[in-house]
Amino acid sequence: MSQVSDLNVLNTEPLPSPFAIREEIPVSSELSDRVFGYRKSITDILFGEDERLILIVGPCSIHDTGAGLEYAKKLKELASRVEDRIYLVMRSYFEKPRTSIGWKGLIMDPMLDNSCNLPQGLKTARKFLLDLIDLGLPTATELLDPITPQFIADLICWSAVGARTTESQTHRQMASGLSMPLGFKNTTSGDLQPAINAVKAASAPMTFMGINYIGQASAVSTKGNPHCHVILRGGNGITNYDEASIRSTEEILEKNGLMKSITVDCSHANSGKDHQLQPEVMKNVIQSRVNGLNSVRAIMLESNLFEGNQKFPVVEGELKYGTSITDACIGWEDTEAAVLAAYDQLG
Repeated sequence: MSQVSDLNVLNTEPLPSPFAIREEIPVSSELSDRVFGYRKSITDILFGEDERLILIVGPCSIHDTGAGLEYAKKLKELASRVEDRIYLVMRSYFEKPRTSIGWKGLIMDPMLDNSCNLPQGLKTARKFLLDLIDLGLPTATELLDPITPQFIADLICWSAVGARTTESQTHRQMASGLSMPLGFKNTTSGDLQPAINAVKAASAPMTFMGINYIGQASAVSTKGNPHCHVILRGGNGITNYDEASIRSTEEILEKNGLMKSITVDCSHANSGKDHQLQPEVMKNVIQSRVNGLNSVRAIMLESNLFEGNQKFPVVEGELKYGTSITDACIGWEDTEAAVLAAYDQLG
């Protein structure tokens, strides 16, 4: 008999169940209540019950949890200084979609050596999220693999579906069952309509294939997620954070019967892939809000302890501490200055 299956599969190794990993790294009732409260605050701001602005800020990706926690402690102190106008949420990104090849994130490769120790990656990500919640910071991440939420979603306060996967039915289905607010980005080409379609789809009941908490393949039925919204990130070298783009987005949302809740990503095409321009983009977006465009409810900013990024894998020497191995970020001093300037601008 000719072999017709697994011609290109080298190995299949069972993962621990979501239940097993949650039992190994449990969340207390106190911290679970915090997650609930953080999600409510974010939802209230996104949909107009709270007049503050959300700022989702932090490393492009987490590759060193020690540096990540050092950053988080700085962010927590800053959050207490601006909390009456700006609600800070920390980026905790563990999965990275790649245009071609490259490091796929902490969950997939926690040792940074292509060993792909997924059980360790899931545990490391869960522990890091727990540390952030314990510190007093709301968490944000992009959910890439539709199985990932079963392992860590109870510790996520806001999530996103990226530009490369907004059109994916699988990710829209996943979003329909998530318990936190979620943003869909416009596509890499800059097209907004797929994100609009995604919000509408994810708000509807769905049935799809997934896994349950004990790791069994299951038919998952959802009632739909009512707290999805769009994220503007530009595309194909064109920005969409200006007032005209925001007003156009408002019109499209209204035409589609959706609430005018817009998040603007200051990175990617909106900054021309120049990380140093992010604070200026944020300043312009906030000015639009000050000018009356209250549909801008949240802003995203890529920031790390130190500016820029570094090549990975390292050819010689060691990785530079606190410096991104994915997209370039602004450093902490520029981050603090940008947040404080935004606070004054909103006054």
